[in-house]
Amino acid sequence: MYKETQRFKQAWIWVILSLAGLLILGFFGYDIYEQIVLKKKLSNNPVSDTELIVIFLIVFLFFLFLIALFAFARLTTVIDKTGIQFRFFPFHMRYKQYAWDQIAKYELIGYHPIKDYGGWGIRFGKMGKAYTVSGNKGLQVHLKSGKRFLLGTQNVEEVKTYLSQHFKHSH
Repeated sequence: MYKETQRFKQAWIWVILSLAGLLILGFFGYDIYEQIVLKKKLSNNPVSDTELIVIFLIVFLFFLFLIALFAFARLTTVIDKTGIQFRFFPFHMRYKQYAWDQIAKYELIGYHPIKDYGGWGIRFGKMGKAYTVSGNKGLQVHLKSGKRFLLGTQNVEEVKTYLSQHFKHSH
């Protein structure tokens, strides 16, 4: 059995999330300070103190949710004698399973995440649906139904070795 679990570990994601959160929450924090502590009007028709605090809390909770989403998200791929299974948690609570008799063929490919799919995550593109976390290599699976999907991988050589050792017949 081959198993790979990937997470969003790219520093740039965390830098963008952190900077955006700090910047937006900083502006709201400053507005709260000016309106509530300094008693300055923020505009001709300012929101109430309570509304300002509620808006701040909603934005704060939204950023906490985004951070938690990226922190806990993971793509797990399993390839074994039954077929190919994957789960992109928390979007899939159960594994999506495709038995070998549902698969017309598979191939390890390079792709352009931005150009082909608009980035990483669960995406739709001209080559079908993609489930990716980082990088530009993946296992493209063509189903007998005509649908296809891409599973990103950080271990192309391991996947290639596993498939060639265990599935010498054509898939």
